[in-house]
Amino acid sequence: MDYKIVIDASHGGDDIGNSANGIVEKDLMLQISNYMKDRFESMGIPVIMTRETDEIITPEERVEKIMNTYGDNSDVIILSNHVTSGGGAGAEVVYALRNSSALSNLILEEIENTGQNTSLPYQRRLPSNTRKDYYFIHRDTGEYTQPVMIIYGSVNNPDEAAKLKNSALEYAEAVVKAVMQYIGKPYISQDMNQNGIESNAYVVQNGDTLYQIANRYNTTVAELKRLNQLTSDNLQIGQVLKIPTVSKEQKDSLYTVKSGDSLYKIASIYDTTVSELMKYNNLSSNLLQVGQVIRIPTVNSRDTYVVRSGDSLWNIARKFNITVDELKRKNNLTNNLLQIGQVLKI
Repeated sequence: MDYKIVIDASHGGDDIGNSANGIVEKDLMLQISNYMKDRFESMGIPVIMTRETDEIITPEERVEKIMNTYGDNSDVIILSNHVTSGGGAGAEVVYALRNSSALSNLILEEIENTGQNTSLPYQRRLPSNTRKDYYFIHRDTGEYTQPVMIIYGSVNNPDEAAKLKNSALEYAEAVVKAVMQYIGKPYISQDMNQNGIESNAYVVQNGDTLYQIANRYNTTVAELKRLNQLTSDNLQIGQVLKIPTVSKEQKDSLYTVKSGDSLYKIASIYDTTVSELMKYNNLSSNLLQVGQVIRIPTVNSRDTYVVRSGDSLWNIARKFNITVDELKRKNNLTNNLLQIGQVLKI
């Protein structure tokens, strides 16, 4: 089954959600959601977000986007991200009446492995009609989709708030790991090797080719063969391949053009310009081909970055080819929480 992921960042715009102890729900949930989107995409899983910026999205608009994009199918997993203000301690997962607790159990198990307290997953019924779910994200998303509401902790509880500030992205990574396990796809960690290069692992699936794998991970067939000491293009199902990513010292990175991409969009993602991309890649026009690999210049001359809506330390670090720890150390940060407009030293 080819699963699709929907990531729902709760609240937005004037609807800030729960707020206490230096945490604003709408901002933290957008950071978590953007992080998840990046991680799922890096492993080749189709994913959309109900909101990608700090904007008000009504429940009806969220449901409409989900149903219009992926439809009412059992291969659609909806991850709705929240915090609470109840003063309790620990993470919770609420699942729909139509679903089993299997995915919820995996999510809570992985979050618990980070050191966060958890409780058993549960369902909640609408008091006026107990045959229906209480929350719209469960009730209004069809008969077959698999929505889960993930509550990472309570912002009113000072200890919980401290955990959320320091470990929110660890919890998000735990959810990603649980989902990959649930859908039966290989999970690729973010651990770095001793040379400062992220050397991930990929398990070859039926129908895979080196070309497809190289495109998925923004690398080349030649680099895959070199790293894995392959003498031919032949692969075996179950074979484990090392996947290279950009080292901190590398001067440029590679990007594989996807459907809908433009030079303007790519330049915005990597904080560069269309003219710089064209010059760096010897391009004579703005036309791109799906599957085309282009080089992204590293912007070494810029030593500051202004935090934008939806940014996280992880995606900023990735943009500048450094680690989250380096970014935190450079800016004397004690947690992963960012504020829009905050200026970071790079």
